[in-house]
Amino acid sequence: MSKPVLTRKMLGIAGLLLKKYPILTITGPRQSGKSTFAKMLKPAFEYINLEDLDHRRFATNDPKGFIERYNHNVIFDEVQNAPQLLSQLQVHVDATGKNGAYILTGSQNFQLFEKISQSLAGRTALCTLLPFSLEELNSPASIKSWEELCWKGMYPRLHYQTIKPELFYPDYITTYIERDTRQIMNIKDLALFRRFMSLCAGRTGQLLNMLDISNSLGVDNKTVRQWLSVLESSYIIYLLPPFHNNFNKRVLKTPKLYFYDTGVASFLLGIRSSNDLKNHFARGALYENFIINELMKNCYNKRVQPEFFYFRDSNGNEVDLLIEQAGFTHAIEIKSAKTINDSFFKGLSYYKNLSTKKTRTTCVFGGDDAYVYKGHHVIGWKNLEDIVVK
Repeated sequence: MSKPVLTRKMLGIAGLLLKKYPILTITGPRQSGKSTFAKMLKPAFEYINLEDLDHRRFATNDPKGFIERYNHNVIFDEVQNAPQLLSQLQVHVDATGKNGAYILTGSQNFQLFEKISQSLAGRTALCTLLPFSLEELNSPASIKSWEELCWKGMYPRLHYQTIKPELFYPDYITTYIERDTRQIMNIKDLALFRRFMSLCAGRTGQLLNMLDISNSLGVDNKTVRQWLSVLESSYIIYLLPPFHNNFNKRVLKTPKLYFYDTGVASFLLGIRSSNDLKNHFARGALYENFIINELMKNCYNKRVQPEFFYFRDSNGNEVDLLIEQAGFTHAIEIKSAKTINDSFFKGLSYYKNLSTKKTRTTCVFGGDDAYVYKGHHVIGWKNLEDIVVK
């Protein structure tokens, strides 16, 4: 039996944007709830799924006729399947001059953004909808541990329907991820590509070393770069850039690799329960990934573009996450341990002394308390709303 559909935090701001633009475009991973979100936002709008072959054929072969048929108050779902529509939408909304006419959704980041920037610049507001956030689950008290959420993942179907992760993820990987890879790039050896994804999962939170991955797979560096691009464009992974200001220090310039949802990474690593995660070699890295994801969702849900970085210099001084704002930096260390240790604050203290900007330092640990420790803020994983990003 399915549970009631949970409300998404972005609904309010998405509604305001739709009043100010002719089109609202919602992007994000497959199964992150974009279709449901669009229908929640405008339940009276006509819903057209461009995965449907008949709709797709009509939109592709006769985009002008398609827009004349669906000329206002319409949701076009998975619009990347009919990119020809975007130019015709531009002509139509310019002619009518009406706001709030269309909602578009799409699951392929790079391809969709390229088409939108060419055809709909200035005519659409963009929102990114990731899987559920902690805030959206509405029941933090009932969540026993972060491990439970980390291995399970935050995709809506896992939380409002009685489907187990071990049943959800094989279908998700086969039906969505592998299909998207074939649409974006002609990948013939899917078994090798799956191994590539598993290698990425094993390197969660680590510096991206394409040579190491290419040697492990027996493919060239160019192929690894292309495959990483495919996973990025499908909202499976993202690369966290290093922060390098004009410090008089040698800082690293290699990005770190993370998954948009830790459930996918956990499944690829063979983690099948929260107990498996407690003793797994990637426990700390997945916790770090989980916390960064939640902070990223909090930004996107307020339609704040995240300015996220990490810091590490050649002497090993590092901070897991820097959130840059105007005249202000939030430096965050992420530790899965439930007991605070003085070593957790070494990188934070180093960076705070190095930075020329006002800096707030925080350690997000695996416990529940919130307090100040030797000038640093300490918060538990359930209290991420204390990290305010504007």
